[in-house]
This record gives sequence, structure tokens and C-alpha cells, in this order.
Amino acid sequence: MLSMATQYESSRLAKQPAKNGSSMKKAKPRTDDIRAEYDFAKMKGGVRGKYVKRYRGGTNLVLLDPEVYKAFPTSAAVNQALRAVLSITKAVKPPTRSRKHG
Repeated sequence: MLSMATQYESSRLAKQPAKNGSSMKKAKPRTDDIRAEYDFAKMKGGVRGKYVKRYRGGTNLVLLDPEVYKAFPTSAAVNQALRAVLSITKAVKPPTRSRKHG
């Protein structure tokens, strides 16, 4: 048989204990050393700083969609097409809007 008195408890979460500032995972100290298994003396063709001058001068790489790449597979083809677009846009000037007063 059920008793008439029913106990209710709060559904509020209990207060979490204060954090002590450390986590369970310990951070590994970072080093700039290269692993021993990388032997750069055995690698061929690597030149240190080969592209540094280009990189410092700024980059202008553009990612082409696959269908555009099929139509213009080389940088020369892309540049030629873009120059043609530039010459067309210079030749055809958009009409200027006149301001209406009143």
C-alpha cells in the first residue's frame, strides 16, 4: 500500500566542485627537434629555401573548378583568356548613371 506522503527532490544539478587548474591529460612539451628517423642527407633534390623569394613576394594561386581546368589546362591558357576578358571589359564601358534632381 502506498503512503499518502510523497517525497520530492529538486531536479537542480548539484554544484560542481571547483576546478584545480589541471586536466587529466598532461601536455607534452613541444620541441623543434626533428625525429632521428628523418635523414635529410639521403633525400635527393631537396633545396632549402627554393621558393622563399616567390612566397615573400606574395602568392596569387587560384583553385580552378574541374570543368574550367579542362578548358584551360595551363597557366598560359588561363592568362590568355583573362587578358581577352580584360580587353573586352575595357572596350565596352558600362553606361554612367545620371542623377535626377527633383
